[in-house]
Amino acid sequence: MQPFTHLHVHSEYSLLDGSSKIKELTARAKEMGMNSLAITDHGVMFGVIDFYKSAKSAGIKPILGCEVYVATTSRFVKERRDEGNYHHLVLLAENEEGYRNLIKLVSIGFTEGFYYKPRVDVESLRMYSKGLIALSACASGVVPKILLTQGYNAGKERALMYDEIFGRGNFYLELQDHGLADQKKINPQLLQMSQETGIPLVATNDIHYIEASDTHSHDILLCIQTSKTVLDDDRMRYDSDQFYLKTPAEMYELFPYAKEALETRRKLQTAVMSKLILTITNCLFL
Repeated sequence: MQPFTHLHVHSEYSLLDGSSKIKELTARAKEMGMNSLAITDHGVMFGVIDFYKSAKSAGIKPILGCEVYVATTSRFVKERRDEGNYHHLVLLAENEEGYRNLIKLVSIGFTEGFYYKPRVDVESLRMYSKGLIALSACASGVVPKILLTQGYNAGKERALMYDEIFGRGNFYLELQDHGLADQKKINPQLLQMSQETGIPLVATNDIHYIEASDTHSHDILLCIQTSKTVLDDDRMRYDSDQFYLKTPAEMYELFPYAKEALETRRKLQTAVMSKLILTITNCLFL
């Protein structure tokens, strides 16, 4: 079996956006033969203790993280309710310092940057970047969104900025393929960008539910979040049924052209786990 670790995972604690129950999530990952798994809920760390305990109980190594919202300007500027107000960024704790910094950033998102979403900004990321590994996230991410709206050069400049913030080898360009049109535009540019800058690639799946058959129930969850019904044409919806916990084989089939992204994933998982597991119990209840 080809090894794989999912590093972009939303649990039930991504409220009304993720439907993956933690115990079922870790059990399914174990059933697939995975030996490690991340949790990266939107803007919060409410689920990390439950996830840590469940993963350890299942014999899965837990990787603790969060998909934060990064304000497009300052976290103190509170205007525009739409997604133009923020971009996504996945953060993974590499060690105890990183875990503490992740806690600080998530707290800042609520206490200083909250405006419909708990937002951090570039200033706060610079202050608390140590011990963290960052991934560029989905099509709404800090680099992909710029590629779509401002073009390749602006996206490359943004990627180099985040590479500088987190340090060489700690920022990754994230390849995703859910069959979406935007991803078909983004991925070739990320491949080119990696070749030109040396910023490594990592392959992920944006997981919001466990089984492919959970697509419809997750769609209903989105309706509850947005006060809509499934019959409403003008509503938030995922234009794909691929946001589930895919097997390692499925992930390898998606990226035959980017084996380095799958190899990088192995190196990243090993680096995070070797430094984090021995120290995380010291600060779980801070």
